[in-house]
Amino acid sequence: MLNIPTQSFPASSSQQRVSPSGQSGRNKVALKPGHSLMDWVRFAKSAKDLTGLKGRLIEVTQEELQKHNTRKDCWTCIRGLVYNVTPYMDYHPGGEEELMKAAGIDGTDIFDQIHRWVNYESMLKECLVGRMATKNTAAVKAIVLLPPPTGLAPPAAVAAAPNSDSQPWYDWFQTDTTVHLIIYAKRKIHSSGCMSVDLQAGVLRVEALLGKKSYMIHICLADQVEENIAVQTTSSVGKIQVTMHKQNKEKWKSLGQPLELHNTFLCKKDRVPYYRDCTLISKTQVNHNTQLFRLQCPRGTVIHVPVGKHVYLKAPIQDTEMVRPYTPVNQTLAAASHQPAQESDLYLMIKVYPDGVFTPYLNNLQIGGHISVSGPEGTFSLRPLCDTTDLYLLAAGTGFTPMARLIHLALQEVDTIRQTKLLFFNQRQEDILWYSQLDDLATKDRRFKVEYILSEPSDNWMGRTGRVDKAVLNELLIRPDGSRCYVCVCGPSAFTELTIRLLKELGFGEDELHAFQG
Repeated sequence: MLNIPTQSFPASSSQQRVSPSGQSGRNKVALKPGHSLMDWVRFAKSAKDLTGLKGRLIEVTQEELQKHNTRKDCWTCIRGLVYNVTPYMDYHPGGEEELMKAAGIDGTDIFDQIHRWVNYESMLKECLVGRMATKNTAAVKAIVLLPPPTGLAPPAAVAAAPNSDSQPWYDWFQTDTTVHLIIYAKRKIHSSGCMSVDLQAGVLRVEALLGKKSYMIHICLADQVEENIAVQTTSSVGKIQVTMHKQNKEKWKSLGQPLELHNTFLCKKDRVPYYRDCTLISKTQVNHNTQLFRLQCPRGTVIHVPVGKHVYLKAPIQDTEMVRPYTPVNQTLAAASHQPAQESDLYLMIKVYPDGVFTPYLNNLQIGGHISVSGPEGTFSLRPLCDTTDLYLLAAGTGFTPMARLIHLALQEVDTIRQTKLLFFNQRQEDILWYSQLDDLATKDRRFKVEYILSEPSDNWMGRTGRVDKAVLNELLIRPDGSRCYVCVCGPSAFTELTIRLLKELGFGEDELHAFQG
């Protein structure tokens, strides 16, 4: 919430400047439709790049500030912080001419005369360009070590300079009631993110998986915060923002004390998965031997598992600590393709093997029971899908789980994909997961097709029969002229290895194939 007295603002259909005494300083100016205060709040939260700097913060010299002094390129400085207020022009309660009085200069005095009570830090935080340089330099330079807006952060608590141009870095700022940690990934990241955030007993741990590396923030916070945290990803500029609420309304002198592996950028193979204690809150029957397990993360934890990634479950079984990978799915096939920031429950579709070790343990876990869960893992990349026109998904049994969210993503978020076809191999008809949901989707969306192949069909089965072989793949995996195909495979190891070999024999290259393991 913005810390702004509601009575101090004019009606949403007008603009007027209001003095601190409450008296109007000018006549009302008509606002354009859709440009009220709340419209600005929504627009500022839309993940658009409002600074024009693609998520970077910079140090601004006096000479550089003076260059940005026009209606279409307007920067101003308030208490040492520089904002690009160009996007705010049409939303400003006093009209654009009032903002232009502070164009290209330090507008602190002008602001204090008229708007001193306004929480500008919150209102303009997405417009923050950076901090004014403390000394003259010849040009604007990119900041690798930027103190928070309070100006009170010792070097140990702020981001260290990156080792290379590609290394992520972080910054933080605060208001009277909140603390915001911002990670700049220096690359685009998918809207569903690929991270885990854990806040326990005043210790903040943030891990972002970026390609083949992992970026870690690990810090003991300077003061106590509430357990309810929010995580927002601005995918287009590669920015991750973690928002925490202070227990005490006091200014922090630093973000806190760095802990082990803080501000490190490591190859994923060099790191150890981190586990948190999750609670089983429901089990739903999917078919005769498969359940949909819903796990709730502890308060203070948010896990964003993108499409194609899995998590590890860990449990002590027969005096041995056992670990198994499982791919999250949505609650239904029609659900959103990524986990919203405020909802970090995990849905796992798991087949229970009576003679197995791990799945019977899971199946016997009572509602309210606990199990250890890692953050997102896996090698799958969404990048090849950006150039794909025909997506083929080959799954055997519960190898369907990574395909479930891929299907929704292909139909809803990737414009280039013209056709998505699922080849679903099972033993019997009753083994087919989400049978009716898949049929409904194929009926409603002509871009999706599903073929069921059964190895042990009943007498009344009218569909395809057999096992995966070169003949069925050659018939069903058509490569139209000018198409760009991509094939994903998941199932038992023997199925996956055979299928990949057959696909290569049919002419599919390494760059056209992905095998989900585990």
